[in-house]
Amino acid sequence: MQNMAEAGMKAIARAVRRRRKALKFSQTDLARLAGTSRLFVSKVEAGKPSPRLDLLVAVLSALGLGLRLVEARSPLEVADDVSGE
Repeated sequence: MQNMAEAGMKAIARAVRRRRKALKFSQTDLARLAGTSRLFVSKVEAGKPSPRLDLLVAVLSALGLGLRLVEARSPLEVADDVSGE
């Protein structure tokens, strides 16, 4: 079972890959537009976690995408999931 962070990264990965291909960009094209490396774009598309939120936002912005935070569950429910209760 995926945790919330993994599920979120997989959803971002799918959205980035889908949008990049729809715009007919290569990973190198996207990296150049976003000011990052092709390797970073590849990792984003693979759903790898990244401590560089600024670069992730730059990639999304280059594709005309953005992040929107929504409260999905209460913090107590998340804490219960993490602790295994």
